[in-house]
Order: sequence, then structure tokens, then C-alpha cells
Amino acid sequence: MAEFNGTPQGSGRRVVVVASRFNETITRPLVDGALEALVAHGVAFDDIDVVWVPGAWELPLAARRALASGRYDALVALGAVIRGETPHFDFVAGEASRGLALVCIDAEIPVGFGLLTCDTLDQALARAGGVHGNKGWDAAVAALETTDVLDQIEPADEG
Repeated sequence: MAEFNGTPQGSGRRVVVVASRFNETITRPLVDGALEALVAHGVAFDDIDVVWVPGAWELPLAARRALASGRYDALVALGAVIRGETPHFDFVAGEASRGLALVCIDAEIPVGFGLLTCDTLDQALARAGGVHGNKGWDAAVAALETTDVLDQIEPADEG
């Protein structure tokens, strides 16, 4: 039996952070947390790019384009969708999440998931550096850890 465990080792890695400008009061601290985590775990600041998109809906397309560039070892997706009085939340949150999952699977490159889907602004603030920590930091660490564990798993020979 083999067991693989990754560590959030960022030295020599290039990472892109794709973030939504909508709800910037929430997303700016998420981006700051992700940047702090990446640098704290060894990613050189010059090896990090940040791509801003209008909202959560645009995250999957920007993530797909960034990963298709071949420049990055990992991606961190950040945004905040807060429930309102219409079903808009359900469509945006669900489809953006599904789109990011597809990007990750298609590219075979880790996507740290930092898209908050909260019922209230207070819940989002609590997860963007408040009492529940910073989910931008957490998503960045998860992306680095997954990158490391995938490096340990060698593809089977095809021939």
C-alpha cells in the first residue's frame, strides 16, 4: 500500500489568483489572505498573478484561460455570492462552482476553491478574515498542497 500526503510547498511554483470584483469588501481581504499564504509557503511574489473579473459568473472562464496558458502550477479562485431575495444566488453560486470544478478536472491543475456562498454579509465577513479565518488563505494552501500531492502520483506508463 502506498499513501500520499501533500504539503503546501510553494517554492518554484507559479500561481494565479482569479478573483471577483463584485462584493469587493469581501473579495479584497480574500485576495490579501491568499497572497499572504502563497508567499508564506514559499511562492515568490513575482510568481503570482492576480486576475480580476466582474463577478463570480466570470470566474470559470478566466480560470480556464489562465490554466490553458500553461504558465501556472495552481490557481486560486476567490469570490463572494451572498443570498438575496431572488433565485439569482442559486444560479450564480451553483454554476460558478460547477464551472470551477470542470476547469480543475479538464486542466488537471489544482484550483483552490475560495468562492464564498453565504446567506448574509456578516457570514461572508466572518470568512474573509473574521472569526472563521480567511478562506482565501485556506484556498491558497489547499491549492499548494494538492499540487504537491499530485506531483507525487506519477502517471502510469502509456505504452
